[in-house]
Amino acid sequence: MNPWRGIGSLPKEVWILFATNLVNRMGMMGLPFLVIYLTSARGFSPSDAGFVLSIYGLSALCTSPFAGRLSDAVGPVRVMKLSLLCSGIVLILFPLASTFPWIIVGTVLWSVTGEAFRPASMAVITSVVPSERRRSAFSVNRLAINLGMSIGPAFGGFLLMYSYPMIFWVDGATSLMAAVLVTVAMGKRQITVHHTQEATEGGEPIPAKAIWKDRRLFYFLLTILPVFITFFQHSSTLPLVFFEILHQPPSAFGFLFTFNTVLIVLVEIPLNLAMAQWSHRSVLMLGALLVGAGFGAMTFATEFWTVAGTVVIWTFGEMIFLPGASAYVGDLAPARQQGLYMGAYQMVANVSFAIGPWLGTTIFEKFGPATLWSGLFLICAFASLILFHSHGQPHRPQEQL
Repeated sequence: MNPWRGIGSLPKEVWILFATNLVNRMGMMGLPFLVIYLTSARGFSPSDAGFVLSIYGLSALCTSPFAGRLSDAVGPVRVMKLSLLCSGIVLILFPLASTFPWIIVGTVLWSVTGEAFRPASMAVITSVVPSERRRSAFSVNRLAINLGMSIGPAFGGFLLMYSYPMIFWVDGATSLMAAVLVTVAMGKRQITVHHTQEATEGGEPIPAKAIWKDRRLFYFLLTILPVFITFFQHSSTLPLVFFEILHQPPSAFGFLFTFNTVLIVLVEIPLNLAMAQWSHRSVLMLGALLVGAGFGAMTFATEFWTVAGTVVIWTFGEMIFLPGASAYVGDLAPARQQGLYMGAYQMVANVSFAIGPWLGTTIFEKFGPATLWSGLFLICAFASLILFHSHGQPHRPQEQL
């Protein structure tokens, strides 16, 4: 039996997003190496670099709900085009910022323009794909992202040894190429909203501010916060430990990203197709637990291959948890408000990105890596228990819990 069977019949919009994300992520190297760029090329301390990364997350936090609401109002395709175009320009200009205040300004602009793409693209998938196929569709979207990232960070690791500005120039150029691609491929294509039974019966959309009165959404987003905080250590404290404690070269860290993304490319879609009939709470519980176990295992890492072993564990958690969480929020979202709900979901991811680097680097500096990794495991294990006991099926009464 073909483990990839069925994905070819997904809507065309999913495959246009696939191509757009692939081109864009093939050049993504600025954010994965931002901490190294700031500490090595600009001479900032690890805590200052972590603060800049947190500024990126805080700016994205403010962007996500606005971008989600904007995509519902003017259409997600328009938001995606503008995001790619503007972020490409900002990235190309980013190396011109040499002082800390200007780096903060550049980081804010980079985050606002770049992160607007995420809720809009997720709203497209939620709109055109029926509930029972959303995990697979989100996995296809992540396949493109990670296939591109199997190239970008690895190439960036080598490029970093010769030119720090070049990593931002290449990143910006691929964003501009992706903007051209989505403009040509989408054309004047209209996104048709897929109405779930509950959404159709619900009548008019609820006001934007009322989404936080959706208790299922609110408690779910609160529960997944520590899982995202843990996951985002891969862009902050993980490289610090890799370079400063284990004394590994930048090219080796690039290969860790390649290892992660190649595993996702080969396994994620078949894995999610095989788990298609699993309940939301089972998927979310297992994914959260594996994310925590993977980063917790960094306590015992001593060289490249032991770090690679921990990457395998949290990558399986990532492959299960992220499509599952996106699909759950998509099932919660009423018709014509997919962008709003996906913006709220992305906002929590951005809160985590804002908190995670600062929190992780602070604990790393004050208490050491062992305290950091064990603490991350504990909060993820606690979150996994809550997810299993609290979150059922919002629109799938036919599935067994």
